[in-house]
Order: sequence, then structure tokens, then C-alpha cells
Amino acid sequence: MASYLQIEDLTKSYGDRILFDSVTFGVNQGDKIGLIAKNGTGKTTLLRIIAGIEAPDRGNVTFRADIRTGIVQQTPEFNPDSTVLEACLNSDTETCHIIEAYEQAVASGESDAINQAMQRMEAEGAWDYDDRLKQLLHQLHITDMHAPMRTLSGGQQKRVAIARTILDNPDLIILDEPTNHLDIEIIEWLESYLKRQNVTLLMVTHDRYFLDRVCNKIIEIDRGEIYTYEGNYDYYLRKRGERIEALSAELAKVKNTLRKEQEWMRRQPQARAGKAKYRIDSFYDLKERARADYSEKNINIDNIGSGYIGSKIFEAQHVSKRWGDKVILDDFNYIFARYEKLGIIGHNGAGKSTFIKMLQGLVQADSGTWDIGTTVRFGYYSQDGISFDDNKKVIDAVSEIADDIIIGENRRYTPMQFLTHFLFSPADQQKYIHTLSGGERCRLHLATVLMRQPNFLILDEPTNDLDIVTLGILEEYLREFKGCMIVISHDRFFLDSIVDHLFVFEGNGVVKDFPGNYSDYRQWASEQAKIEKEQQKANTPANTNVKPQRTERPARMSFKERKEFESLTEEIDTLTAEKQQLDQLFASGEAIPDIAEKSARYTEITALLDDKEMRWLELSELS
Repeated sequence: MASYLQIEDLTKSYGDRILFDSVTFGVNQGDKIGLIAKNGTGKTTLLRIIAGIEAPDRGNVTFRADIRTGIVQQTPEFNPDSTVLEACLNSDTETCHIIEAYEQAVASGESDAINQAMQRMEAEGAWDYDDRLKQLLHQLHITDMHAPMRTLSGGQQKRVAIARTILDNPDLIILDEPTNHLDIEIIEWLESYLKRQNVTLLMVTHDRYFLDRVCNKIIEIDRGEIYTYEGNYDYYLRKRGERIEALSAELAKVKNTLRKEQEWMRRQPQARAGKAKYRIDSFYDLKERARADYSEKNINIDNIGSGYIGSKIFEAQHVSKRWGDKVILDDFNYIFARYEKLGIIGHNGAGKSTFIKMLQGLVQADSGTWDIGTTVRFGYYSQDGISFDDNKKVIDAVSEIADDIIIGENRRYTPMQFLTHFLFSPADQQKYIHTLSGGERCRLHLATVLMRQPNFLILDEPTNDLDIVTLGILEEYLREFKGCMIVISHDRFFLDSIVDHLFVFEGNGVVKDFPGNYSDYRQWASEQAKIEKEQQKANTPANTNVKPQRTERPARMSFKERKEFESLTEEIDTLTAEKQQLDQLFASGEAIPDIAEKSARYTEITALLDDKEMRWLELSELS
């Protein structure tokens, strides 16, 4: 396999904090690599260094000279005033540079420059780039091509970034948390696309199903060491478990030897004065090795209980809610049971977050009531994150909430003791909040929610930015949680692990209650789709040679609009035929004397077709 990328001795630190030290690994053609490491170890920084966005303290990043690379950052950056199309067409990709060079050549009128630019356009397959871009954006549920980027949500901007990267046909794609802020349907689309494509990947993601189904190699950074696993996520879990087990066994031997050496070191100085110095040095080496901790339970979250909750939780009675023309709930009724664990899924914008805010009284319903039990104490983890002062230290932010944290009936913790359960060492607790990584901020947010000992947890996208180890521990805690829970999440593995049933927000106020986890729902939905397809096939007339009847003009068109519609149809047919003739001429390879004039006409035709087809669609929708 050809080497695409080589990382050698890469080191990065911020002040006295070392993110990673002497990292070395390679990426070969065909590799689909998932990069796994704990929060705060610099996964995003590592990808940014590889992509050339940041500089390392030491080390080298070497790409093969002829490969094309694309990157989708965790938070894509756009000109906020650019439209969706402009953000894609004016991006820093090879395809866009080729299109720009062609347009400049046409403007110059120089035949040689135009011929060269056309050859590059042909080799790149860039003549229909606009059409392919629009088609891809539609598949990603981006329908308004002229919307300013500043009006798009984080998930929509991530989809635009994915589209412009994919369309550049890169040999190597670098993805930093590609599934964050995407709804499940888009995640599964991206998952399927990357599985099918012959493309090399290097990505950081906490989505374990995504890792398992897309990756063929896992690289783990653990305690400053690099470990490579030639397989998917499931293979990695098994092999990593074997490695940890072997390390733990070795650690037990080291500790046993250390006990014997400690007895020797405790003897009188005279007893060891004549002993070899190497044995004393060996003792201190053993002592250092014995400090290693290979335990996977870094967060002792089992001790964090919930408060008592009565039999009455909440009852929704005839609740309705709209945002403008968008229906969130329409006469919704439900009685929530004690110890119920509910997952909520649906398209972005379907009203999932609004639903849980209405339950807590943060958003008012248009009509209907929420009858909440008197013993219910909500703990709300919002996807908007914590609202602490970024200039405060972690320990100070928690101390402001409570100096004495009581868990259960008699367990008391200081803020410092409590934070250690959430992977914040004494040194980490002195960090300023603005220096925390995304995962560290999530852990701090979670700590502040659980320290209040809620009996009804409401978690809105709790998995964003958490590392895989922390996710596993959180899942174990939630499975044992002695209270009620509602979870909104796009993490399919997370939902499968903890929920009893699902609310599926289908849009237009429709909420389907499905009895099972996400995988159960996905299987059911797949079977329903097959049934519907078979029914459609059965209802299709047997004679498929019958020509479809010509569509009549929309009934509510004005006379002027009908005449315009008829004229547009003829103009589009004429322009399309002329464009096809020019396509054939450009692809023939023959010398074209008036190349500048024909290229300018081709550009003009393309623009005219876009405008006229858009107007034709507007008129065709009138009824």
C-alpha cells in the first residue's frame, strides 16, 4: 500500500501542559482510521496540525506530493455573509481553483489559456460541478442555496462543509467529530457514503457505531503511547481489553516485587551499605512503575445517587405548540411512569429541545398543561453548555454552587473531592474554564448537574465531545440510575444502551411512541419501507410503455404567467440543446478557432439556464 501521510515525533504543549509527546504513525492508501484518546489529550489539535492549521512544537508531517486532502473541522469556518452556494464555490479546494482559473481564462480571451483551462475542467469533471453540488446539498437536507451562512445552524453548517469536501474528490479526508450536531438520518447517510467510497480517512469521533462500520484501523493514544489495531471498533475493544489485562497482571507482579524490596530498604543503613547501587536504583524504578493505573473506572460515579421520587411524575394534557407555521406538538397527551427511561429522536428542528423545555416550564405551551409531581427534581444537561464565567477556575466555579456536597443520606464531599470523580485532578481543578477542551467542559457541566442529586434527568445531546471511555462510564451510571430520565441524542450506541422506548418526532406535531431502543426502531422502519415499496410496485400499472400524459398548466396561473411558463419551456429546451452542442465540441479535442467566444457563450448559457429553470419551478408549483 502506498504511503499517503507520515507523522514523525510530533509534540505539542500549551505552557507547561503537554498534549502529546513524540507521536509517530503513518496513514496508507485505503486506511480508514479512527483516532481514539481521552479528552484533553489534544485529538483536535493533532488533526489541526496535520491539516496545517496549527504548528507543532516539534516533529514532521509529510504528505505524499500528489495526493489531494480535504478536512472537515469540528466547527467549520465560513464567511458569515456568503450564501451556501458561494461558500462551496469559493472554497479553498482544488476543484474550485480549477473552475476559478477557467473563468479567469475566459475573461482574458487568450486561446491558449482557455484551452489549458478547459482541459483541466474536462479532466476534473468540473463542467457539471454546480449541478452535482446542488444534488448533494439536497441529499444533506440543505434546500435554500441562497441562504446566508450566518443564518444556518451548527448542524447545517457542518453539512455544507461535508458537501464541499466530498465534491472535491480528495484522496485523503480528515474528519474531526463529523457526527456532532447531525441528526441520525444524515449520520447514517454519511456512514453509508464513506463505507462505499474508495477514500482514505483519518478521523476523530466518539460515535461507536460509526467507528465500527466505517473504520478498518484504530489508532489509540494512551498515556503518551501509540497503539495500532488492524480492525474495526469491535476488534479494538477486544484487543485493548487483552492489552489492559496483560498490563494489569504485569503491574500486580511489579507491586509484589516492590513489597519485597521495600522490606529490604527498611533495614538498617548498615545492612544495605555494601549492597550494589543498582538494587537501590531498581527499587526507585519499581516504585515509579507501581504508580501506573490501568483502571478503566476513572470516574467513580456509582457513589452518586438520586433523590427519592414519588409515583406521580408528570402528565401532559392536550399540549400544543407552534413556532410560526411549524407545528411542534398537536394535542399531545402522555402519562410518564416512575423509573421510565425515554429516548427522543427526530430531524433537527422537529422540536425535540422545545419539548423538554416545555416540560420544565422554560418554554410555555400554546395550550394544554403539564402536571408535574411534587417530588420531581429535574437535573437538566443542556446542549448549550455551562454558563460559568470563563475566567474562573474549575474549583471556584463548583465552590460557588456548594461548599458542602451531600450525596445520599450521609456522604459528604468537598468540591475538590467531588471533582476527582469526574477526572479532574487537583492540577486540573486549578485550570481556568476558558482553557478546557470540549470534553472537559462537558464533564464539568455533568458534575454540576449531578451534584444537585436530581431524581429526573433530562439530557440534551450529552454525548457531544465526551471521549469513549467517559461515555461508557456515563452509560453504566445511567443504566443504574434510580430515577426517571429523558435523553435527546444522535448517538445510536448511547440510545441502545440506556433507553426503554423512544419518542420519534416525525414533524408537523406527530410524535410516535416506539417500544424499544434505536436499533429496534431502525429495523422496524426498514421493514416498513420494504412493505411500502412492495405495495407501490403492486399498485403500478402493468403496462409501463404507456406514455405519461402531458401535465396541464396550473389552474391558478394568471394569463400572463401561463404565457411566461410556455415561453420558458421553449427557451429552456433551446438553451439545453445549445449547451449540449458546446459540450460535445469541447470534448472532441479538435481545434476551436473562436474558443474565447464559445467559452463565454457557454458560461452565459449556464447562468441563463439556472435562472430560467428556477423561475419555471416557481411557476410550475402554482395551483
